[in-house]
Amino acid sequence: MKAIWNGAILAESDKTIVVEGNHYFPASSINKEYFRASETHTVCGWKGTASYYDVAVGGATNKDAAWFYPTPKTEAKEIENYVAFWNGVDVVA
Repeated sequence: MKAIWNGAILAESDKTIVVEGNHYFPASSINKEYFRASETHTVCGWKGTASYYDVAVGGATNKDAAWFYPTPKTEAKEIENYVAFWNGVDVVA
């Protein structure tokens, strides 16, 4: 699987985990040069508190386009150290 935005491959892995229709990529598979920490946080009742990254490619920024659970609840431990995408990021095989 690949996560692509603005012509750049943000992440690539054959070991994604699908949760609620989203592919979560291992943190080791992301191209860190495109990621900037965001101050945004949201809470999921069963996964826990999510943190976000802004994605920056070619002078354009996609705010909060990636998220992850730094300390997920027990029910979601499988996605610890995994990153998912939305907001216009294409996730393709």
